[in-house]
Amino acid sequence: FLTLHSSLYIHSSAEPIRVLVTGAAGQIAYSLLYSIAKGDVFGKDQPIILVLLDIPPMLPVLDGVVMELQDCALPLLREVIPTDKVEVGFKDLDAAILVGSMPRKEGMERKDLLKANVAIFKTQGAALDKYAKKTVKVLVVGNPANTNCLIASKSAPSIPKENFSCLTRLDHNRASSQVAMRCGVSSDNVKNVIIWGNHSSTQYPDVHHAKVNVHGSEMAAYDAIKDDAWLRGDFISTVQLRGAAVIKARKLSSAMSAAKAICDHMRDIWFGTKEGEFISMGVYAGGNSYGIPEDLIYSFPVQIKNKTWKVVDGLSINDFSRAKMDATAAELVEERDTALDFLSQ
Repeated sequence: FLTLHSSLYIHSSAEPIRVLVTGAAGQIAYSLLYSIAKGDVFGKDQPIILVLLDIPPMLPVLDGVVMELQDCALPLLREVIPTDKVEVGFKDLDAAILVGSMPRKEGMERKDLLKANVAIFKTQGAALDKYAKKTVKVLVVGNPANTNCLIASKSAPSIPKENFSCLTRLDHNRASSQVAMRCGVSSDNVKNVIIWGNHSSTQYPDVHHAKVNVHGSEMAAYDAIKDDAWLRGDFISTVQLRGAAVIKARKLSSAMSAAKAICDHMRDIWFGTKEGEFISMGVYAGGNSYGIPEDLIYSFPVQIKNKTWKVVDGLSINDFSRAKMDATAAELVEERDTALDFLSQ
């Protein structure tokens, strides 16, 4: 009894970690905060201080979110700090989930969108550099996520580039789910799909290395599905255009599924990936073995151990895949160059 009691005591008295969510009054955050505060992401015995950052006009809404988090009566949630100030928001962070960004408005040029976001992520990168722990793990969700992530990283030179990633797990989960539905199995029977490249409609969902467990035996996705035309056609475009399809139907962007993907991504960083499995995330491309330009945040298949990711090397790439991987890289190079022009202004 005594030993049980003391171990419980140790667990509950673990040091709280500080987790920032930006765009905290928005709809993705509204689907996300409960899962974080309840222990689904950083562990069931890890107390949390939630820091919620948004722009000044959103502060009254943020107060409502704080009230609701209080009203959830969650034992792990030690403190909630709503703020519009970066020096408060970024202080001593263990994890930063950067959801807030300038959304694309009707008739807005992609270039204008990039310019607005370069300003935001330059500021946030500099704030991370100045106030956060050097070990902070930073996940960029706000679009254009890959390029925003690169700008934040470049604006935080004292934090290792490896600590920055962007969200392509939603695309990864979409691809897994499409394969699972096609095979008539649940999604946990599908593993090792890959999203290569940009979190945009040029992304390449690749199932050449994916495995499906059908009736207890594991087989290659191509063998399980037996429909190459679908896999090289509608499957790819369905995943690429899924975000737009959700907006068309809901008149709002995907929030529930985005929040779930954020939880998956951060939990995998914290606790690692399963043996023999890999997941997709946008990471720094330096030193990659796939011929992708180095100075990009590009989505690769990765394995994670001890909070450190490693790109899965040595996967065979056929001509079909190569062309798609290069096309999405070209888009990222163009985005990066435009963004770096703005950054230097």
